Amino acid sequence: MRQFRNIAVNAFMELIRQPIFLLLMTGSVLFEIFLAVPYYFAFGDEMKLVKTSALAVMLLSGLFGAVLSASASLAREIRTGTALAVLSKPVGRAQFLVAKFAGLAAALALLAYVNMVGVMLASWMAFDAYGSTNLLAIGIFGGGILLAYALAGFSNFFLRRPFVSDAVIALVVMTTLATFIIFQFTKQMQSLGQQAVVDWRLIPAGILILFALWILAAVALACSTRFDMIATLAICSAIFLVGLMSDYFFGLPAAHGSWWASTLYCIVPNWQIFWLADALETGKNTFQWAYVGKALGYAVCYAGASLAVGVALFNDRELN
Repeated sequence: MRQFRNIAVNAFMELIRQPIFLLLMTGSVLFEIFLAVPYYFAFGDEMKLVKTSALAVMLLSGLFGAVLSASASLAREIRTGTALAVLSKPVGRAQFLVAKFAGLAAALALLAYVNMVGVMLASWMAFDAYGSTNLLAIGIFGGGILLAYALAGFSNFFLRRPFVSDAVIALVVMTTLATFIIFQFTKQMQSLGQQAVVDWRLIPAGILILFALWILAAVALACSTRFDMIATLAICSAIFLVGLMSDYFFGLPAAHGSWWASTLYCIVPNWQIFWLADALETGKNTFQWAYVGKALGYAVCYAGASLAVGVALFNDRELN
């Protein structure tokens, strides 16, 4: 158990020390805030447009984060011989792969958390033709990000600590603090005579996206046992695009009794299960947490199956 914990922690720390991870986290959260800045004139659907777009940014940034992190965590270690050095100790290949996934899942949860903060703030800042851009909120949030980078630079220069990992941790803390200050001490008018409130229903919607990212991470990790980053990205992108249309490609024929469609409908992940942004605007005041629990069961089963395939591929992989 100690070997598993050490490998998982080392994988997590290695991933958050990657410069691409910091750039992806910063760029995605800033773009989510930017989505709430322009005037859209969407005939009353401005808030829905901002929420859907911000959640889409969260999903796409997580897709790239999962593939890049899986390749950095496994494919590069196989290529450089680090994996062989670890497996020369009393560590099994299955334990090594599952521990890598645990570290990858924790890193993706950190990325999803910062993106979720940006999604909630962007939805709060959204306005229609009668509102205006909240420059004060933008200044506070941007100042928090600059302060996070300044703190990481201070620790790197004076304490000789790694800049990237400190910047990631500082970014998590400062974005949370800045968003709390904005919610508590500023006001935002979304429309004529209507003050903005925090849409807490976005939290379970973001959790569902995190479940989808964990599935993508498991698929990417299984692909990384055989392929490098570009091939893994191509395979995961294809699975992602086909999964978005699985209801149309496989669901309809399966409903008419097609055996091949039923088989592919079970094999290909259905990403629509985890995308409920449209359900937020149906007028319902509550969100079904029981559905989130069922989606977690689906994610655990699919990620487990993907890791089992990855273990089978990894066991036959020559590491010399």
